[in-house]
Formats: sequence, structure tokens, C-alpha cells
Amino acid sequence: MSRVARPPLGYALTLAAAALFAVNGTVSTLALDSGLPPTRLTALRCTGAAVGLLVVLAIAAPGRLRISWRDLPVIGVFGVVGVALTQYLYYVAIHVMPVGIALVFEMTAPVFIALYVWLVRGEHVRNRLWLALLLSLSGLVLVAEVWQGGGSLDSFGVGAALLAALCLATYYLMGERATVSRDPVTLTCWSFVAAALFWAVVAPWWAFDAGVLGNRVPVSIGSLQLPLWVLVFWIVVLGAIVPFWLSIAALRHLAPTAAGLVATVEPVFASIVAWLWVEQVLSAWQLAGGAIVLTGIVLAQTARATPVPTSLPETPAALSS
Repeated sequence: MSRVARPPLGYALTLAAAALFAVNGTVSTLALDSGLPPTRLTALRCTGAAVGLLVVLAIAAPGRLRISWRDLPVIGVFGVVGVALTQYLYYVAIHVMPVGIALVFEMTAPVFIALYVWLVRGEHVRNRLWLALLLSLSGLVLVAEVWQGGGSLDSFGVGAALLAALCLATYYLMGERATVSRDPVTLTCWSFVAAALFWAVVAPWWAFDAGVLGNRVPVSIGSLQLPLWVLVFWIVVLGAIVPFWLSIAALRHLAPTAAGLVATVEPVFASIVAWLWVEQVLSAWQLAGGAIVLTGIVLAQTARATPVPTSLPETPAALSS
């Protein structure tokens, strides 16, 4: 029996995933501010998500865990570049600048994708790409407020966010072709496993004092303090596993491009959450610049004239955020 697509449900699922990713940005900021390094937080998130996804698939759809040896190189690149490095660079960025701003820089990935397929693959792109590029660059100038002595943002954080955008673009470009003959759920699950193994080598677990997870952390809600492990649990479950499955479910009802366009509300959600929760206030110029960049991203996502066969759901981040 065929499944009936219900676009309103797809939009709702995508918005819910974006909201969870947005909240996760502030939760991650609190964890980083507690003294947990970006490398360790990324390792905890990747490993926790890998274990969670493996358990869910083993129970719900064990057949999806089967992979072949020829899939290992693709999974390795997905895991290291698309998951491990994207998340790490995002955490580096939000540790030194507002969450919403970091996401605006990172979500320029579609602009890099459109330029790549035009310059390298020789694909035909619509003229709106140039407007998208102009808007994105102009918006980023406003976001960074470059007229204020070289910019009001941390240059290291900006660089990390832009590198995260390149990693995310690589993930999506590979995903377009890899998922033609592979199950995207399987591919993404094992990419988290690869990311977890990567961090186990780069940041060995025996060098981690797990006792810090018991430290109580202020969460900017009155005088409330929570154990750090509670924040990490949120980051793994509600910041990675649950929004991932919401994104997967949304693709049953929406085309990947439509889901991607809806997901651009994430920086807006993230900025609102950070403003209400930890009082990360953006200037009027930064708000205007963010709106201009998001407009450019929307144009970039629709600039490709050749239909994309398939795509992976948003990586936690992103799955980035």
C-alpha cells in the first residue's frame, strides 16, 4: 500500500526539527560555557547519537544496518567531514559568537553548492545564483558589521563557521549521489558511527574525566543549576536523534528542496531562543544582514536547473546546530 504524502505534516515536522536544532544551539552554548571543550562536546554528541541511532534501527529496522565494504569510504568521509568536523566547527563558532549569527554563516552552504556544481560539474544554473551570491555577501558584511574596526565578530569564530559551511556543502554534495543507490537512514547512521570513531582517536576517552559531567551548571533560568550530564543528554537526544528522525519523516511528505527551504528558519528560531534565554542581543544591522543572507540562501537553493535526485536530511549542527 503506497504512502500518501501530506505536505502540511511535512512542513510541521521540518519546523519541529528546526525548532529543536535551534534550542540545541543555546543548550550547547551553556555546556561550552561550563568549561567543556568543543572537541569533547562534539565527541559526546557524535558517540551518543551513534549509539542511539544504532539501538533504534536495531529494534525498528535491523535490515537497515546492513552495509557493504564498498560503502566504507563514503561513510568515512560523511562521518569525518559531514558530521565530526561540521559539528566541531559549529561549536567553536558558537563558543565565541551568538548562535544565530554562527548559523547564518554556516547555512551559506547552498551558495557554495551552487557555485561548485556550476564551476566544477558544469551544471547549468539559473541567473538567480548571482543575486543569491550578492545578497549573501552583502548580508554577511552587515552581520559582521565590518565597518566597526574590522568587524564586531570574532574572526576565529567567523572562520570556523564558514569552514563548517564548506563541510556541510561537501556532505550534501556527496549525499546527492550516494543516496541514489543507498538508504539515507543507513548512510547517516553509520556516518555518526564513523564520526564517533574519529573522535575516539582524536580525543581519546581515557583522557576524559567523566566526573565533570556531574558538575552543576547555571542554565540562566533564575538560580537553577543542572548537572552537566543533563545538558549533554538533551544535546544527544533532543538535539540530534529526535530532530534527525523528524527530518527523515518530513522527507516522506516534502521534496528535499522544499524541506531545505523551510529549514532556513532555524537561524531565526535560534536567535529568538538565545535572546530570550541567555540574552544574546543582535544589533539592527545584524538582524537585517541575517534576513538578507537567508533570502540569498533561498535563491541559491532554487538556482540549480537540474533536479536533485535525492538528499539527506539536515545534518546536526548542524545535525549541525
